[in-house]
Amino acid sequence: MTDKFYPISIKHLLKIILNEYKTKNSIFGIPDEIFFNPLNSQFQVKQFNQTIDSPIGVAAGPHSQMAQNIVAAWLAGSRYIELKTIQTLDELEIAKPCIYMQDEGYNCEWSQELKVK
Repeated sequence: MTDKFYPISIKHLLKIILNEYKTKNSIFGIPDEIFFNPLNSQFQVKQFNQTIDSPIGVAAGPHSQMAQNIVAAWLAGSRYIELKTIQTLDELEIAKPCIYMQDEGYNCEWSQELKVK
């Protein structure tokens, strides 16, 4: 396993999704019976002159740079997804894991980010 993020092609991502759904009736471990159904949503709100199915979403972080996590968040009902932005010091070599847990937990790294082509 690498400590760097690499983009996955949409074709490969879709192949993974369709294969799991076909064989297990789930996507990224989320069973289809608990996929968010907007027709049953009690959370609809009007925002920016549009109705959205849910005001729930995920905040930016390394997880929101990963395609499978964005798909999983959507399936679980997230309709606001804050994507992680790119930092300018993305070439730093930082030892991983970067969470120091001797007696207290804190993040001691400048995180590595995916670059926008």
